[in-house]
Amino acid sequence: MSATAVVGAQWGDEGKGRVIDYLAQNAHMVVRYQGGDNAGHTVVNAFGTFRLHLVPSGIFNPQTINIVGTGCVVNPDTLLEELADLEAAGVSTDNLYLSNRAHVIMPYHRLLDGLREQARGGKAIGTTKRGIGPVYSHKAARVGIRLGELAYPDRVRERLRLALPWVNRELAAYGHPPVEEEDILAKVDIWWEKLGHRVVNTLPLIRDALEQERRVLLEGQLGVMRDLDWGIYPYVTSSNPLAGYTPVGAGFPLRYVEEVIGVVKAYSTAVGGGPFPVELTDEVGDRLREIGGEYGATTGRPRRCGWLDGVALRYSAWLNGYTGLAVTKLDVLDTFDTIHVCVAYRLPDGTITREMPDVPILEQVEPVYEAWPGWNSPTGHIRRWADLPENARRYLSTIEELAGAPIRYVSVGPERDQMIVREAGS
Repeated sequence: MSATAVVGAQWGDEGKGRVIDYLAQNAHMVVRYQGGDNAGHTVVNAFGTFRLHLVPSGIFNPQTINIVGTGCVVNPDTLLEELADLEAAGVSTDNLYLSNRAHVIMPYHRLLDGLREQARGGKAIGTTKRGIGPVYSHKAARVGIRLGELAYPDRVRERLRLALPWVNRELAAYGHPPVEEEDILAKVDIWWEKLGHRVVNTLPLIRDALEQERRVLLEGQLGVMRDLDWGIYPYVTSSNPLAGYTPVGAGFPLRYVEEVIGVVKAYSTAVGGGPFPVELTDEVGDRLREIGGEYGATTGRPRRCGWLDGVALRYSAWLNGYTGLAVTKLDVLDTFDTIHVCVAYRLPDGTITREMPDVPILEQVEPVYEAWPGWNSPTGHIRRWADLPENARRYLSTIEELAGAPIRYVSVGPERDQMIVREAGS
């Protein structure tokens, strides 16, 4: 076995956690390779309903090693709350490890995130104000603090004396009082006491798993349209959700990634600012939101909803190189008479394109739709591809054509067993 990357094919919120929870029942390891607690993966199984922000979605299998990788950023307070919720539900977390090289989200990162977003006014990006942008910028500026350094208070003090003057100058510009070094150090002591036993050099764990040909899943956060380089900049996250980043964020050679599963919601949703060409602000959009329960797992914000954006999917497929697809929430479309798919964009000059333009143009495009007949039949009970309504199979075939990759999994509900595994040749 080799590594399988599970990545978001749209704007995030595609159902990656639900897919990882299913696949992790037969996996040796799950590694979160980027991002922080700014996105939530909703998982429904025998333990209950969970919204995981940092803990990998393989945590529910006690035989699966779960790793928060080097490419992630970690808010220890959020992580401790998440662990407490899992343990209260009877889920063992003894199989969770944290990379000693992952960066720490400090309280001042969250402060800065909120103040910056407020200062943008009508040009707000729509961040979750969890400190993600500031911590990644400090990482790049080499004034960040990594989890493994929390074991050395003198070193943390040294690092803070590099960062805090910079931080406090910005806080003062917003009229906010300065952050005190001793307040941060007091929190560091608590964090290390409670989490230190989980902080390890994760590279040997991952290397041993891959060299022993164990199944390793790589869990991404958000999706291609929120990628720092290839997404709708500046309305993006501060890391790279693409499959190409998985070996960097986890820590292994590129040659081990042999499978890339793109998770595609059967329609489109987005949270936050930026262009979203297929957004429906009418009763159809409201209906998708209510049937699909489209509210952010992290913020509770209502998601922007629309029909499937085939241009974004085609773009995503090229950037990620999908070997297979997992389509989620097909059941949400069960009661629609007609289903639309955006197959191209009409540019401001009237020309039609199937390519993804950059943001200044994307903000002005109009979606070009094709209509497909719905199936008006419940699918939540179906477990075989052949038993899906014919029109549902036709719609799924359209998704395959747009992505240029075969569908391997179809979820027809939130429960773990509401998954159709497509047999080869069906």
